[in-house]
Amino acid sequence: MLSERGSFMKGMVLGGVFCLVLSLLGSFSPITESKTEDHHHHHVKAASKDELQQLSESRLQELNNQLQISCVIMVQPKNLVYWAAALDTWTKHCDKAEFYTSESSKALEAIDLNEKDDWARLHKALKHAYENAGNIRWFFVAQPSTFAIIENLKYLVLTKNPEQPFYLGKTVKSGELEYVEFNGGIVLSYEALKRLVNVFQDEDKCPERQSALWKLSEDKQLAVCLKFTGVFAENGEDVHGKGLFNSRSVDNLISESMDQNPNNVVKGCCSDMAITFSSMSPNQMQVMMFGVYRLRPYGHDFQDILTFYPPKGSDND
Repeated sequence: MLSERGSFMKGMVLGGVFCLVLSLLGSFSPITESKTEDHHHHHVKAASKDELQQLSESRLQELNNQLQISCVIMVQPKNLVYWAAALDTWTKHCDKAEFYTSESSKALEAIDLNEKDDWARLHKALKHAYENAGNIRWFFVAQPSTFAIIENLKYLVLTKNPEQPFYLGKTVKSGELEYVEFNGGIVLSYEALKRLVNVFQDEDKCPERQSALWKLSEDKQLAVCLKFTGVFAENGEDVHGKGLFNSRSVDNLISESMDQNPNNVVKGCCSDMAITFSSMSPNQMQVMMFGVYRLRPYGHDFQDILTFYPPKGSDND
């Protein structure tokens, strides 16, 4: 009887411990709350035409001359056709474009990070971009299947101060974490990137390699690291509040608009100052280049206040 009673008590204790462990695991979250001050998410809009007209011509030209974009494109040899398409199209409009690869390729030139893990590779690429920034103060991070209109990105950030921590794109929410979707492109100001590189040194807050038991996608992990530095995701929008960063392709967005806005398909689809479209095939990228930079309706003059020219030596107009 005593033996049976002892076994029963042992079972009760073990059962209680097991329930406690399950309870702790259930409440565990890999996204630790930051100790930074509360931040209310807001939307970052491009300056309106009226706002730009209030600036002197000399000030506008000064902003234009200072504004440069460094493009960080994450590639892999298995996506060689997308890599080649990005190299041949929109990246020529970046003031600086660097391709970072998981392994070297004889076909195309890139910075070989010799790293298979997605987050560790992005971690290294952003650190390299920061250390080699020179006078550039804005950074655009993209996948090779993303098409970007760099002039529209410049218009969005023209009057924004890169010495402030901006982390922009198409924001989404996962649980309590707001982050910028990678496939729509990620924009970081110099201050945001500086804070990120500093927190890279703290393995407890921002490890280069994630736990094998719990892995976040690289865009979520980026948001977690930035959150520790007081930098939060913000949605890039035009003056009408329409999103500028698209995580889907043009044809996908237009098809959806045809169903939902049959009487106004184009306006219902996208902002006319859109910055990115994602999941684009190499053929679609070439079509976009023709439509954005070559095709002109005779007699139409948009009378923009500023002109953003591609960098010297670019063979795109």
